[in-house]
Amino acid sequence: MSRIRISYVLLSFALFCRAWAAPAAADPAAQEPLVLSMDTAIAMALQQNRDLLIAGEERVKADAQVGEAKSGAYPQLTVAGQYMRYLKKQVMFLPPGNAINPTDRTLLFEIGSNNAYSGALQLSQALYSRKVGVALQIAKTYRELAKESYTAAQQGVIRDTRKAFYQVLLAKKLVEVNRQGLEVIQANYQNVKAQYRVGAAAEYDLLRAEVQLANTEPMLISAENTYQLAVNALKNLLALPLDQPVVIEGEMTFTELPAEVAQQAEAQALAVNPTIKQLALQEQMLDKNIAIEKAGAYPTLYGIGSYIWQSQDNTFKFNHYLWANTINAGVSLSCPLFDGFRTRNRVQQAKVERNKVHYTRLKVEEGLKVQIQAGALRMMEARKRMSGQEKNIEQAQKAVRIAQTRFKSGVGTQLELLDAQVAMTRSQTNYAQALYDYLVSKTEWEYATGTSR
Repeated sequence: MSRIRISYVLLSFALFCRAWAAPAAADPAAQEPLVLSMDTAIAMALQQNRDLLIAGEERVKADAQVGEAKSGAYPQLTVAGQYMRYLKKQVMFLPPGNAINPTDRTLLFEIGSNNAYSGALQLSQALYSRKVGVALQIAKTYRELAKESYTAAQQGVIRDTRKAFYQVLLAKKLVEVNRQGLEVIQANYQNVKAQYRVGAAAEYDLLRAEVQLANTEPMLISAENTYQLAVNALKNLLALPLDQPVVIEGEMTFTELPAEVAQQAEAQALAVNPTIKQLALQEQMLDKNIAIEKAGAYPTLYGIGSYIWQSQDNTFKFNHYLWANTINAGVSLSCPLFDGFRTRNRVQQAKVERNKVHYTRLKVEEGLKVQIQAGALRMMEARKRMSGQEKNIEQAQKAVRIAQTRFKSGVGTQLELLDAQVAMTRSQTNYAQALYDYLVSKTEWEYATGTSR
């Protein structure tokens, strides 16, 4: 069982226990923080992400459409009733010169009653219809498409959750970097202030330390705001209320993608990419849609039957009515001879729609190859930036320690210390950004190759 699946089970159990034990009216301020790691965030997204729930409803709809398509092959049984009030009754004409009408003129007389009632039970069964079978095939293909769309939605949710979580981790790291930089600036300010009091530092040095401190504090505030916005974006993706407190666990870590794994994934990308698989299924559906339109030129044969009750009376004494029953059975054959070229034009339209999807699939396949290659290049670029910044961070940290020692001993200047601190903050920020870019590029590459898990 995968780590994500285990986390999904544990998360579901934990949420159930919390819901069972929670009081009826919980105070939002008293909520326990929800601990989120990468795996638990993905598990939660797979459980309650809104887009995924919508995709799940499409699967239910697809199953219902298969049932609807099957209904065309089943017998159709209907019951109907009718009441008719004759404001002017029907008449019958009797020709002249017969035993009933010995006169030389045609006679007419009213027949029936003012009130007429009828009921019918009708049965229809398709014996031969090309549309019914093809419609069932289309419905089954649509069900496959809905399943594939759900799988694609799952992979998309995993991708988006990873990217959102990496964004939170990056923002969290930048808060730490800016806080460390502020601590160094605060320590420098206190040191300069102490030296100024005893006359060991000039007023210019104190003013410069104050300005640097005032300029650094807003940077930390901005980083903290960016972190909160990233957390809110993650909550929105997980369908969590914004007032739900969370604790983010985990750090951005570099994991090398084995070359053989990358080559195998790229070779199989066209076969497993969710977008291409959906387009291929749409193309199959439109192929079958062409067959449905062509079926309009073929005959249809139905078996039919009915049982009819009829009565006419003006007394409204229903228990005394006389009812006449009629039973019939037969077949109905319909064969189109000429429909004004309607079928031919509809077939042509269906072919155009199929061709459009076919060309779209080819375009997406070509774009996918470019996307995969671009993702690999971005990972390579980010990896090189990380390697360069790793060495820069070591040198910058060493430079800060040397500058602090030199400044405290009166040999160095405050400008050297501030420059060293700025360089270290920039190196740490650049490394965190490069690592984030690598992880996001890897996530996009995995989605493109259909290996998101």
